Amino acid sequence: MSEIAALARVKRPVVSTWRRRHRDFPAAVSQNSGRPLFDGAQVADWLIKSGLGNAAPAELRSELALFGIVALRDRFTPWQLVERLGSLLCLRRLDGRPLTDGTNGSPDEAEADGTLWSAVLRRAGRIDAEDDFVLRELSSLDATAAPLVRLAEDLVEAAYDEHGAYEWLLAARSRLGLDSLAADAVAPELRRLLTQLTDLRFRLEHGEALTLADPHARAGDLLAALLDDTEDRDRVTVLAADPDERLARITRRRLLLAGVDELDLDVQTGPDLEEHLADPDLVVTQLPYRPGETRSVLTALEEVERVADLLRPGCTALVLGPADALVDALKDTEASRLRSALLRANLVESVIALPGGVLPFRPGYRPALWTLTRGPVREAEGKVLLADISADELTADVRMRLAEDVLLWRAEGFRKLDGHDPRYGRVVPVADLDRAFGGPLTPPAPPAATIWSDEVKERPALIAEAEARLERATAEARAYESVHGPYQGGVLRREGRLPRRTTLGKLIAGRAVTRLPGHRVDDRHLTADGHHAVIGPEEITGERPVGARRIDRLILATEYDRVALTEPGDVVYTLTPRLALHVDHDGFSVVAFPARVLRVDPDADRPLTPRVLAALLGAARGTGRSPSAVRPARRIEDYQLPDLAPDEVRRFDALLAETAHRERLLRAQADALAEARSLTIAGLADGTLTLGDLPTVRTLPTG
Repeated sequence: MSEIAALARVKRPVVSTWRRRHRDFPAAVSQNSGRPLFDGAQVADWLIKSGLGNAAPAELRSELALFGIVALRDRFTPWQLVERLGSLLCLRRLDGRPLTDGTNGSPDEAEADGTLWSAVLRRAGRIDAEDDFVLRELSSLDATAAPLVRLAEDLVEAAYDEHGAYEWLLAARSRLGLDSLAADAVAPELRRLLTQLTDLRFRLEHGEALTLADPHARAGDLLAALLDDTEDRDRVTVLAADPDERLARITRRRLLLAGVDELDLDVQTGPDLEEHLADPDLVVTQLPYRPGETRSVLTALEEVERVADLLRPGCTALVLGPADALVDALKDTEASRLRSALLRANLVESVIALPGGVLPFRPGYRPALWTLTRGPVREAEGKVLLADISADELTADVRMRLAEDVLLWRAEGFRKLDGHDPRYGRVVPVADLDRAFGGPLTPPAPPAATIWSDEVKERPALIAEAEARLERATAEARAYESVHGPYQGGVLRREGRLPRRTTLGKLIAGRAVTRLPGHRVDDRHLTADGHHAVIGPEEITGERPVGARRIDRLILATEYDRVALTEPGDVVYTLTPRLALHVDHDGFSVVAFPARVLRVDPDADRPLTPRVLAALLGAARGTGRSPSAVRPARRIEDYQLPDLAPDEVRRFDALLAETAHRERLLRAQADALAEARSLTIAGLADGTLTLGDLPTVRTLPTG
C-alpha cells in the first residue's frame, strides 16, 4: 500500500481511504508478512479509470514498469539491470521491431523464456556482430533474463519509444541502488544553464552541421541534455570518451537512442577522443571528481588545457570543474603559471563561480565553470567576464540572466557606450589578472548593472527620507515626554497576602472569558489586498506581519458562511509551535486554525481587560514543552494567573497601554535609524556612496 501511494503520488492514508470508500478498488492478491500485496497492472488501470491520484497515465505505466525492474534486484545486480535493459532497448531500436516479434507463446513458462531469449541472442549476434552496442551484455546471460525482455517492452509502451524508456531507466538509477552511476549528475538548473550557454539550437539553425564532444563523458548526462534541446540530431556528430568501459558503452547506447546516427557517433574507452570523424565545434565536459585530500589544482588546469587544445577558431568549450583550481587564489607557482598562460592565450571567455549543491550527490563540492572560445570577437579580446553566483541559489531567473550575460559577451564583447551591462559579472582586462599572479578570478566589484540600477541611484534620497522620519519620530517622542514626563511605572513591592490564584478554565466557566474557535481557511483564497486580515500562528508568533494575509469579503460570504469575525479587543492565541498571544485592537479579522480567540466580558464581576489577560497568560508558568514532546505540558485552561482586584486591573491596563505607546515611539526611531544605516552600509560596501564631513558629535561616556 505504501508503494501504491508512491505510484499515485499521494500520502499513505489516502490509499486506505480509497480501499474503504471505493468498492471497485483492486483486491489484494496475496500477503507478505501480513501486508497485502496488489497486482500493479490492476492498480494502475484503476487509477487511470478513476482519475484519482496525482500522476499522469504515462507516468503511472512507466512507474509500474520501474517497480517491476526494482523487484528483480534479488535476481540481478543493479549494474546488470541497467546494462541489460539498455542493451535490449538499443537492440529494439537497431532492429526496428519489438523484441517479442517472431516468438510464439508456450504453455510452459520455462520453455517460453528459453525460446524468447534464444531469439533475442540471435538478433543481437546478427545486428551487432562487432559488439559495438549490445552483444556482450546480452550473451553473458541465460534464459532467466527473459523477464527483462518483457519489462523492456513495457517501458517502451509507457514511454512511446526506446529513447524515452532508456532515459526513464537512467533517471531511476538511484532507486536501483546505482549511486555511483548518479554521483556525477548535476542539478536540473545547472544542466539547463550548460545547454543555454552552448547555444546549440541557434548554431544548428544557422549552420549546416556541427560536432559535439565530451572527453569525460561518464554516463553521457551532459551530451544527452544537449541533444534533448534540438530536433536536428541528424546533423550532429558526437565524440566522447571515458576510461570506464561500462560507462562508455552506456553512453554509446544512450546517444544512439537519442537519435545520433551510428555513423556519426564515436565513444572511446580511454582518456582521449578519436577525432577522425570531425573536429569538435562544441566541447562540454565535467572534469573527473577527486576528493579534496587527493585533488590536484595543477592536474585540473592541465585537463582544461587539453580541452582548449581541441578548439579551432570560432569553437566553444564549457568546462565544469573544482573552484579551487578554476576560481580560487593559487599558492602553487606552476599552477599559477599555467592558469595565467591560459588567460593570456585569449581563450578564456568567462569564469563563473557556481553555488554549492548543484551537484546533489556532492553537496560539499565547490564547482566553477569556464567557457572557452578560440578567436573571440574583437571587442572581447584581452578581456574576460568574471561572475560569482556562489552565494545565490541557481533559480530559473538567475540562470536566464547569467546565460544572457555570457551569450551577449560572446556575440558582442565589450561595448562601452551602448553595450549590455552584465547583471552577474564584471569585464576585467586579462592584463590586470596577469599582474595579480595567482590571484582569485572573482569580480573585483559588484556588476555595473547593479551599481547603476535605479535602486542604487536612489539611495541618497532614501537615506535622506529615513533621516527625516527619524527627526520627526524623535520630535514626537520628545513632545510626548514633555507633556507626560519620563516613564514612571509606580511599581511597589506588595505587602501582606499575595492575591489568590485562578485558572483560565475557571474564568471561562464563570463566563468572564469566552473561548471561540479558529477557522480552516483555504490558502487559495488568501490575497495581499483583501478586506479582512487573516490571523494565524505565523502572525501571532511574529513570523509574518499582521495584515500580510487577507481575504476578500465576497469570498468570505460565499465560501465561509459560518465564519465569525473578531471583535475589537479579542485576544488571539496559539499553542503551536509555542504559546503566543496577540491583542486584535481593530477587530474584524478572521482567525485561522489552529489559532483561537479569547474574548473578555467587561460586565463580569471581576472583569479583566484584553491587555491584562494577554500579559498574565504570557507570563504564566509551565507554558512550554520539551523538545521531544508532541503536546504542551498542560492545557491552556490549566494556566494559572492571579485574581487581581478591579482597581489593580484598571491601573495595570493603563500601564500596559502607556508602555505600548512609548514602545511605538521608540520603534519608529529605531526603524528609521536602521533603514538609514543599512542603506549607508550597502552604498559604502559597493563603492557607490562616500561620506562627507560629519557634524560635530558629542562623545558619549563608555562607563
